[in-house]
Amino acid sequence: MSDFPERLQVYQESVEAALDHWLPKASIQPEKLHEAMRYSVLSEGKRIRPVLVYATGEAFGVDLKALDGPASAVEIIHAYSLIHDDLPSMDDDDLRRGRPTCHKKYDEATAILAGDALQALSFHILAHDPMIQVNDQQRLAMINTLAIASGSRGMAGGQAIDLAAVGQSLNIAELENMHIHKTGALIRASAELGALSVENVDATLFSRISHYAKCIGLAFQIKDDILDIESDTETLGKPQGSDVAANKPTYPELLGLDGAKQAADDLYNKAIQSLDVFDKQADTLRAIADYIVKRNK
Repeated sequence: MSDFPERLQVYQESVEAALDHWLPKASIQPEKLHEAMRYSVLSEGKRIRPVLVYATGEAFGVDLKALDGPASAVEIIHAYSLIHDDLPSMDDDDLRRGRPTCHKKYDEATAILAGDALQALSFHILAHDPMIQVNDQQRLAMINTLAIASGSRGMAGGQAIDLAAVGQSLNIAELENMHIHKTGALIRASAELGALSVENVDATLFSRISHYAKCIGLAFQIKDDILDIESDTETLGKPQGSDVAANKPTYPELLGLDGAKQAADDLYNKAIQSLDVFDKQADTLRAIADYIVKRNK
């Protein structure tokens, strides 16, 4: 898709403006907490999850402004998860997106509270954003989708499995289950939120979008594991080799580097096949899948 970089920039600029709108200003009390929230959310990132919200919504004909709220909500949830994942009690990371992690920039208590506050803010946005153009029942479905993807049956549960797996030997099914929850659930929810932004969404099309997102969510994690070996700290914006150093199970460990690359390619192909019921309106989604498996950070 020749205009994908331009479309990506439109989405990224849209969500940056929306995030700035929804996040409390750092001048509002408690200033330190609000500063930490803005520091973590507004740091430079790929914004893959909000991009998926926008691209999916537009594939269904939804206006961009109606997608700002869901896109912000999912990115804010993602930022909260990164703050907590980086804490000393979890992954104990010092660097995120090329900058000190929240607990290093501020302190551990502030980081915990910033994550808590961001999680609450994301649901406030979905509940109150007046630009979301669906009925109350579908708005509740959007809230429920993000809640499940964020909780013990999604991202938080995946992190719990990940922490318990350190130093353990997992088979490929167990590793896939962990990442379907930890990374995949929120990516899948991002596409589903985009689809739910149109009223009376066709059930078959919704199912295809959900399967597409499940595939690229796993491909995203496999690519992360590959980059943890092949890339460097400056490019990644976080410590290279951290998963290996922490003795975490990874796809290259189980499948070998070539096997992991093949698994990512297979998931990419399945994702593209899921979109065969769409015409050119899903070209951006196809380009996102391509970007995920070819990115260098």
